[in-house]
Amino acid sequence: MELLFKFLTTSKLFPDYVLVYEESSDERTLPKGYEQKTHKHERWRKKFMANLVKAGLHMEEETVESETNVIHFIKLSAPWPALVHYAEQLCMRAPLQAHPNPSHNWSEHILKAMHIPNLMHEDVPNKPLDYYTCAFKKSKLDKFLGSENQDDYFNRTQRIRIVNAILQTSAYGKRRRAQIGIDRLVEEGAYAAAFPLHDGPYQLPHRPVAPENLNKRQILYHYWARWGKWYKYQPLDHIREYFGEKIGIYFAWLGFYTGWLFPAAVVGLAVFLYGVLTMHNDTPSNEVCNSEKTFLMCPRCEENYGCAYWYLSDICLFSKLSYLFDHPGTVFYAVFVSFWAVSFLEYWKRKSASLAHHWDCMDFEEEEERPRPEFAAKAPCVERNPITGIKEPSFPKSVRMKRIAVGSGAVLVMMALVMIFIVAVILYRVLVSIFLFRTDTFRGAASLIASSTGAVVNLLLIMALGRVYEKLALKLTQWEMHRTQTDFDDNLTFKVFIFQFINFYSSIFYIAFFKGRFVGYPGHYKKMLGLRNEECGNSGCLMELAQQLAIIMIGKQIINNAQEILVPKMKAWFHRKRTRLNSAVKLTRWEEDYQLIENEGLFQEYLEMVLQFGFITIFVAAFPLAPLFALLNNWVEIRLDAQKFVCETRRVVAERAQNIGIWFSILELLAHLAVISNAFLIAFTSEFLPKLLYEYEYSWELKGYANFTLAWAPNGTLTQPCRYQTYQTYLIILHWCKKLREFADLVDYL
Repeated sequence: MELLFKFLTTSKLFPDYVLVYEESSDERTLPKGYEQKTHKHERWRKKFMANLVKAGLHMEEETVESETNVIHFIKLSAPWPALVHYAEQLCMRAPLQAHPNPSHNWSEHILKAMHIPNLMHEDVPNKPLDYYTCAFKKSKLDKFLGSENQDDYFNRTQRIRIVNAILQTSAYGKRRRAQIGIDRLVEEGAYAAAFPLHDGPYQLPHRPVAPENLNKRQILYHYWARWGKWYKYQPLDHIREYFGEKIGIYFAWLGFYTGWLFPAAVVGLAVFLYGVLTMHNDTPSNEVCNSEKTFLMCPRCEENYGCAYWYLSDICLFSKLSYLFDHPGTVFYAVFVSFWAVSFLEYWKRKSASLAHHWDCMDFEEEEERPRPEFAAKAPCVERNPITGIKEPSFPKSVRMKRIAVGSGAVLVMMALVMIFIVAVILYRVLVSIFLFRTDTFRGAASLIASSTGAVVNLLLIMALGRVYEKLALKLTQWEMHRTQTDFDDNLTFKVFIFQFINFYSSIFYIAFFKGRFVGYPGHYKKMLGLRNEECGNSGCLMELAQQLAIIMIGKQIINNAQEILVPKMKAWFHRKRTRLNSAVKLTRWEEDYQLIENEGLFQEYLEMVLQFGFITIFVAAFPLAPLFALLNNWVEIRLDAQKFVCETRRVVAERAQNIGIWFSILELLAHLAVISNAFLIAFTSEFLPKLLYEYEYSWELKGYANFTLAWAPNGTLTQPCRYQTYQTYLIILHWCKKLREFADLVDYL
């Protein structure tokens, strides 16, 4: 096997990539069948590395003995002939001429024009140069800037991309059986890991060093990933240079989104404080609190279940709290956020186009993107690419559509499962409410306790279902055979988002638009499975909606951040404990990086932020504080993600991208849905229209409004006369429709 290697014993090249496999040093602990599996893996590795040598890579093997295993590190480097050959195949961009690289922060320009010190600005050393570029051509090498220096012409990021492309397309068995690519080998266990190396340690040296002498990883940590840099601009050009355009665009979008959250959070906080300051002047809630024993209310559940009568004044506190989330300011805020969301997306389009132009990836998807290695291995036929003219693997569209249809069926089954869980949570709330209404101690807070615990149970079910479905969606998308990585990512994103949209938002939509609408009235209550349909809590559905939003949104953020902090550290600890490398001696760069955990990409990061965007736009009329909590979370999220990429995970392969992909279309969909949802919340769930009608028809001070919302139970339906809450929403809508028709007739007449 050693004859396959071209050893780099005298080369000064730093390895571009490292492959790792382990062998047990204790044969007594080997499980049954291990020897046969080991021979198969050894055969695969031998053929795979032979193909890597044919592709032009240089290799060097280093063996390290730990307490339990023998760890083999295969260090890969691409020599100049391989680099220029694959750079042309991959349509990599090559520099023609350098040009100025100005700042792209609009706030920096504004503060500078106003002569205000900019605390967010910081000079980051070794700022990458900006170039005019074109597609690399070996035949025109002398035309490119710096081509005379072969050692430094390709930077580390480009070298890693080239070696990774070779690893992804080299076979270890039969190509028609999809025995191709390093990812499959790692998945099958032939290799324990495959990763590019970080540029060095991220910790700053003990002795003082000039900033420009720090390595790129140290610069990113010191000027970006540290918690103390939370208020500084992100060094996007440095991020792009080290991690690639795809990750650079993600952090650019996350920072842009977080900056735009600031005005939404400030206005939302002002609206909430307005509710706090005017709460004691709210006539309807004061009438509820001062009613004492004036209004005897009907039991919240059947009398034969032990539920007692109660007085409207018992819910004084809840009526005050409901005003915090249901006052005229929330109507203004709903309109404000609708305009804010649309403006944010329009300005991001400008920012995204500017970055794509600045980073030379405007036409990446059309000109540079190649078929996925898995697709190329399994595709049954070949077609000519209409743009490049090159023959490429092809998969019948009719077969793919059939597979997509089967996958859609699986998605529908999972959505049905979500609905079953929602019904289960509804029944849980009803049963808990009945139990609590029977006791004098908890009667006043029965609805609050039932809805709060129901929201927690719902959150746990949501998180569990989401994890299961994401694995299913990945398998389905792989089976559908999408040609490019962009197509693959877009289809996976669409599947997961559709499910997570139903998963996270269905219970909230139920409370917002359905709960309490199909209850009936005393003597004619509507039932489901023998139990009365749910009513809104003592403080109304909008307050319950705000409570559900707060628990699910904030709870999800806490769980996700806890996972991002704890899970990488626990995984790294278990990995170090399993490998048991000798920590008493100084470890090499590849040994240190092997002890880090694998990076899982950006999918979960985007999904988390897009779901958050839905929470702060679709239902913001019910919870004006949502943007504030989102802003606080995102300040933490940027640092957590930065530390994860710089400190806690192995280096990722730099990928090119020209935008955030299908996520932008999803954000646009959510922004449009937010306009409709908030309008319906104001019309059907809040008391804005009933109060407006009462002011217009009866009293501008809303005197007597509490009595206006109550109706008498029909005679003979209960043991004593009582009142129940009724919301005359449909009558109100009809009233205003009549007024609008009268106004339209008047306009036509004039």
